[in-house]
Amino acid sequence: MKIHSHILKIALFATGLSGIVAEYVLSTLATYFLGDSVFQWTMIVSIMLFSMGLGSRISKYLLKNLIEKFVLIEFVLSFLAAFVSVITYLSAAFIGIEGLVIYSLSVIIGLLIGMEIPLVIRLNDKYEALRSNISSAMENDYYGSLLGGVFFAFVGLPYLGLTYTPFILGTVNLCVALTLMFMLWKQLEKKTRVKLGSAAVIVVLLLTTGSMFAKRTIEYGENRRYADKVIYTEQTPYQRITITQSHGEFWLFINGNQQLSTIDEVMYHEPLVHPVMRLSPDAKDILVLGGGDGGAVREILKYNTVKSITLVDLDPAMTQLGQTYPLLVEMNQNAMNHPMVEIINTDGYNYLEDSKKFFDAIIIDLPDPKSIELGRLYSYEFYKICYRQLRPHGIIITQAGSPYYAAKAFNCIDKTMEEAGFTTAPLHNQVVTLGEWGWVLGAKEIAKSRLKEKLQELDFEGVETRWINKDAMTLITSFGKAAFPEATDSVEINKIHNPVLYKYYLDGKWDLY
Repeated sequence: MKIHSHILKIALFATGLSGIVAEYVLSTLATYFLGDSVFQWTMIVSIMLFSMGLGSRISKYLLKNLIEKFVLIEFVLSFLAAFVSVITYLSAAFIGIEGLVIYSLSVIIGLLIGMEIPLVIRLNDKYEALRSNISSAMENDYYGSLLGGVFFAFVGLPYLGLTYTPFILGTVNLCVALTLMFMLWKQLEKKTRVKLGSAAVIVVLLLTTGSMFAKRTIEYGENRRYADKVIYTEQTPYQRITITQSHGEFWLFINGNQQLSTIDEVMYHEPLVHPVMRLSPDAKDILVLGGGDGGAVREILKYNTVKSITLVDLDPAMTQLGQTYPLLVEMNQNAMNHPMVEIINTDGYNYLEDSKKFFDAIIIDLPDPKSIELGRLYSYEFYKICYRQLRPHGIIITQAGSPYYAAKAFNCIDKTMEEAGFTTAPLHNQVVTLGEWGWVLGAKEIAKSRLKEKLQELDFEGVETRWINKDAMTLITSFGKAAFPEATDSVEINKIHNPVLYKYYLDGKWDLY
């Protein structure tokens, strides 16, 4: 009957939607737990497509009771798709093999998705000619994939997050299975009805119960990842933000990586800001890239020459926290709400590339360059744009990771900034909770022979600081001999078309951290 053919096509549309979203959910989970988003997305999608091919091959060995087998596949997919985040978080919390779990789920879900299309084509064979059957099957699957991508980008990740988006997927597969089961109920044998009916009840109960407890389960898994109590966590379209607290202090993490701790954040923010501001005694217009926590802005506001601070941070959720979350507001002394501060939520590279505004100082407070996307903001091309947008006396500084844990990456940033036209000076400091951390400072008009000397001559009289002083400048500008000479050999310039920096970073001595 034609109605059965239409139902089968709708089923393919729905499974195409849920299949593509399953790929995106797993890719996002892999990025969060394992890092290097480009690699994870590439591998997850590739492995799932390969597994779908294997699933298509396996389907040819299914010879009887195709409706029953298709419905059972949908039930299994419904469960796996719904619980993918819960399973991943629990595995990370208790056995620490989240990578293996994510990739195993990718293979299993890919196999099941790959079996769907061939089975539907065979079921629809009695209703349509072969050429129409195949084209309509593929057409509906691809249309569903488009809607799935739109759903994930605009609804799933921004509003439902990785907690509830999987349960929407599971519900889609469940509805497909139930619709087919009831529409074709009369064609099924009695024992098949009992089997499928029992499976339906079990899956409905599992999804209902799972959706009720998913948030608490994932929060429990998230808590287990950190040494201290998690008091705030949010999955934004760009990253996962987590705040933990212990003994009156708190820590801010992005994608599981520490960004600051109130124990020692001044030992990070003061070297980031004050050398730049002291080298630019009349600095009026300051650009901050990143820094949504507000720590850098707090330090900049201590200089009465400043007339405007433009803070560009991609994630509005992070800057909103810096403006409203009580612990962050207390830490940054409400700096993010100061009338001189303009907050712009966009990509820093794009902002500077299109900007008509010039600055006296650019302070770059971004996460470590552990991915190709972040490496773009540490590239030769980006530093050339920064050079263009700085006034002749302008100074730039960027956080540059660890000069010892990731020495090659640190030297790459220094060399790349110098290639873009800046005179550079590397800085470092022992930040208690981060270890030995570093920055690279660049100047447009100060000679190489004078830059380090000028930095060591700086004093901070008249500026309220908690750690940095004249003695500290001698400390943070001095490195001694190269502890890892191999880290200076054959270091390439980081360019957009040759993104070497993230590889240097990931190849660092992080096992010592």
